[in-house]
Amino acid sequence: MTTYTVPPSPRPRTAPPRTAVLVTSGDLREPANVAGWPLQAALERLVAQRFDAEGWTLVRAFDPDPVTGHGFISSQRMGLEVFRDVPPEAPLVVAIANWQYSHHVLHGLRTHAGPILTVANFEPAWPGLVGLLNLNAGLTKMGREYSTLWTVDGSDAFFRDGIRTWLETGRVVHDASHVRDLPALPDSPETALGRALADQLRTDKAIVGVFDEGCMGMYNAIIDDELLNPLGIYKERLSQSELWAQMQTVPDAEADDVGRWLREAGMTFRLGTDPVTDLTEDQLRWQYKMYISALRMSDDFGLDAVGIQYQQGMRNLSPASDLAEGLLNNVDRPPVTSRDGSRVLYAGRALPHFNEVDEGVAVDALVTDRIWTAMGLDPANTLHDVRWGEEHDGRYVWVFEISGSVPPSHLTGGYRGAEGWRQGHVFFPAGGSTINGVSRPGEIVWSRLYIADARLHLDLGRASVVELPPDETRRRKEATNPEWPIAHVVLHGITRDQFMARHKANHVQVVYAPDGATADAALTAKAAMFERLGVAVHLCGDVAL
Repeated sequence: MTTYTVPPSPRPRTAPPRTAVLVTSGDLREPANVAGWPLQAALERLVAQRFDAEGWTLVRAFDPDPVTGHGFISSQRMGLEVFRDVPPEAPLVVAIANWQYSHHVLHGLRTHAGPILTVANFEPAWPGLVGLLNLNAGLTKMGREYSTLWTVDGSDAFFRDGIRTWLETGRVVHDASHVRDLPALPDSPETALGRALADQLRTDKAIVGVFDEGCMGMYNAIIDDELLNPLGIYKERLSQSELWAQMQTVPDAEADDVGRWLREAGMTFRLGTDPVTDLTEDQLRWQYKMYISALRMSDDFGLDAVGIQYQQGMRNLSPASDLAEGLLNNVDRPPVTSRDGSRVLYAGRALPHFNEVDEGVAVDALVTDRIWTAMGLDPANTLHDVRWGEEHDGRYVWVFEISGSVPPSHLTGGYRGAEGWRQGHVFFPAGGSTINGVSRPGEIVWSRLYIADARLHLDLGRASVVELPPDETRRRKEATNPEWPIAHVVLHGITRDQFMARHKANHVQVVYAPDGATADAALTAKAAMFERLGVAVHLCGDVAL
């Protein structure tokens, strides 16, 4: 008789009555987990107190580790082990006070049978709400129902009532009255332009270069070819190891020409002598080499847009990619020639760069670049993190920030308003410069491409970048990441909680227009182009359509 090793049947796991289980996904970088743990512990206490007030018990799925000094799930393998002991029917809370790698917990959330609540603190110092929006977008992509909440200090009725409702019903329903599907578009030059550009894209096709897919645990930022290709967009999958190899071939003198151009344009750099904590000329030189190499590789493969993952691929090897990314997104930038010196690459054009290889940004940036260029407008566009916000003088003003990809033309003073600061040494041990500055006041179109119900959707709206007093700008930068460029954004016709409940990404795409009327016209063309491409378009807030 043949004998096989048969695994035992899974043991049944149930939670006691009126008991919910808490998990939390953390960073892959242990210094970030250790530094962010005190804020996470405070959030968990706040949530547990609210459960206790409702006569419920909130228990952690695992104990904090005294060796690592934190209680985050810090790898996909660890997440698998933790979820083995989570009762599958239990109400489940995912508490987020830090940036989190969604794939650490997506496997457990995908198969969990009980109700799920994601909750974050609304705090500027650590990007908890950025992590929350990233996880929510991943759950939306996979078709997993969830509820979500956020709070500054746990005292607001929105948060208290939301917890009570979730415990009673397993759901929290938010106000989505600011969203409407795209209506039938009127015949107009803008509608005709958008449709013609869509037809051109589908016919001629485009290639986006992806330097190592899947950055920072952003499951939501990967668009499968089966969804991407019908738009006429195809991926060229590239390796950052080859980018690093190409950087070795760039002569120092050629790299130094980039630095000279930037300084002549008015950009300044905060330099020091200690490469561990300071920005140095050597770090800048490697960033210039990355900029040159990215352009040459893009030319080699005929790319229409490019994305560099960087953060988990080269952070211990190379200075940050941010400076190269922002320059690529700017029309006016240091010239780079082909390897034989016969051509200036992408002359007079931006080469759209999608930071952290977010492919939702890739599609949006490519489409935006083509529409704005066809309309004779500056096509420079960028993503930002939805970082934080507060009221100021009766308006809710968001803090949009991102470490990389912001083009200098977005900043007050352009290059003269751009200052290079060293990236934080905790996340960027090899250093490198940001393109720091304050986004200029003006009218913008914002958007986000995402996956829901196994198809592509676009949320589209209008906003204004506003000027705040210098002291308030300084306070907001110092409360978040002072080395990163900041945009003070007022969304048109959307409250804080409406935006948080609806937005399906940690990133938001922004592009300027000269005035409100032009922004409205360009938004119409953008809506028409995406609709023609087969994307479900949703208008958010006050939109003149």
